[in-house]
Amino acid sequence: MTTYDGMRLDRLRLVSLSHVNDPATTSVFPGDPPFELETIATVERDGYHLQFVREGEHTGTHWGAPGHFNQGEPLADALDVEDLFRPAVKIDVRPRCAEDADYQVTIADLQAWERRHGRIPDESVVIIWTGWDARWGTDAYLNLDATGAMHQPGFGLDAVRWLIDSGRLGRRGGTGTDTFGPDVATDTTYAVSRLIYQRHRISLEALANLAALPPTGAHVVCGGHINRAGAGSTALIYGIIPPD
Repeated sequence: MTTYDGMRLDRLRLVSLSHVNDPATTSVFPGDPPFELETIATVERDGYHLQFVREGEHTGTHWGAPGHFNQGEPLADALDVEDLFRPAVKIDVRPRCAEDADYQVTIADLQAWERRHGRIPDESVVIIWTGWDARWGTDAYLNLDATGAMHQPGFGLDAVRWLIDSGRLGRRGGTGTDTFGPDVATDTTYAVSRLIYQRHRISLEALANLAALPPTGAHVVCGGHINRAGAGSTALIYGIIPPD
């Protein structure tokens, strides 16, 4: 029987961490191109069913390549397969984010998680569960105020520096979130993204179904198109869950 990391592959469990792309429900980052699906062939008329897809590379659940924010860093077609298959941890910050939509995850949050679950494995994707996945497809996901400014929680810059300086993100790790991105939405400089997207580090964004991902012990694998010079890809992202 084939094994992975000492475990039988037939005992591993896959969970989808991706939203279904549907023009009626897919939340789109302000300023990104609209998401459209056009039926161009039907079984009744043509003998097969086919849709024409129009979308940005970061529509719906997606991953971002380092060159998305940093000139000279790898774009989608320059990444290695290993960059899209990483150990993952999940940090539940829903209570804090429910109280403060602009909450920034702190070093103390990360250290509190480690006291309970052990050290974050090096080269990990560190995923924050803010609770925004439950808002998907509603106005509450964008969470615009009266001036039109968006409010979503994210990582604090000091917390990301700590993850990098301590080696926990390593060269191939990254971050994940159920919001549009790792920055708090009020930071229009994208300081956290620019720091994360270095070397071969990636960002997993607009994740779904995070209740199914355990705090530690899982891996994530990221699919999607590898476009030439792509900024990333709308994607099927799976959690690979070890047996209990």
